Amino acid sequence: MDGGRRLAEPLTGAAYAPGATSRPDGRPGRSGPRRKKAAPGSRRARLAGAFSARASLRRPLFALGRLRRFRFAAIVASILIVTTGASFGVVHGGHLPTVTEWLKDGRDMAANAVGFRVAAVAIAGNKHLSREEILAIAGIGGRTSLLFLNAAETRAKLKANAWVGDATVQKLFPDRLAITVVERAAFALWQTGGQINVIADDGTVLESYVSPAVLTLPFVVGTGAAARAKDFITLLNRHPALRKNVRAAVLVGERRWNLRLKNGIDVKLPETGVADALDQLAALDRDKQLLARDITIVDLRLPDRVIVRLTEAVAQAREEALKAKRPKPKGGNA
Repeated sequence: MDGGRRLAEPLTGAAYAPGATSRPDGRPGRSGPRRKKAAPGSRRARLAGAFSARASLRRPLFALGRLRRFRFAAIVASILIVTTGASFGVVHGGHLPTVTEWLKDGRDMAANAVGFRVAAVAIAGNKHLSREEILAIAGIGGRTSLLFLNAAETRAKLKANAWVGDATVQKLFPDRLAITVVERAAFALWQTGGQINVIADDGTVLESYVSPAVLTLPFVVGTGAAARAKDFITLLNRHPALRKNVRAAVLVGERRWNLRLKNGIDVKLPETGVADALDQLAALDRDKQLLARDITIVDLRLPDRVIVRLTEAVAQAREEALKAKRPKPKGGNA
């Protein structure tokens, strides 16, 4: 015991000796003799040798597994790099439509090989568009497969054409397709900005080529005239005798109409009450042959009167006739 009344215990001694059952402080100690080494050739020796052999085999197998995982990760990374580079080149090089079309062709070829090729197409309702034009607009060809044909997309393609007002597309498996179109009809000719177009009754521009077959259609002129042509021409058609003498209907300031007649007379119609003004004009022409006279303008914009402008020659002749009728002044006294 040292001066601090602490008990000094040896690190080795009876308390930690083999075979001791307890320590000096009363806690249990190691009991029993130490294990002896296994005798050569015994069962324990053979088991120990087997475990040692398995442990020696695990080390190269573990290293081989790590190598395989590394190779797999490298392959995946290479594929991702190549795919990303190819995708970037396709998009920024403008080749995406070509690649997409190539993939679609491959898909259709696979479907056609098992009997889904479009073998027959029934088309109804077309008058202006030919069968070949409808098939081209719909994107249907000899390699199209019915299995992958999108009916909604095909209908949208058809309706995108100005002549097609509506369309239905039916898939009849395994190899038939039915298309029905409702075409717009040519209604009038519309001139704006020096360009003449064929339009439908809803104002849709059908085409810019004016064939001889449509030269007899009503002719409207001016910005916004296409959208308003149907309502105005419907009013004008109520007077066939007047309608056949009209060369063009001109929309002025997108507010009101003027009529340019075939004999050169301009008829100015009001902004409102157009139907009544046309009725009045037709009655004046029927009863008094107004539009057969030597006039240049008929102004119907005022509801209570009709203003007429004579041609220049007639106006001059009329002025001279009036002068001749005027009494001559008497001479003064000398």
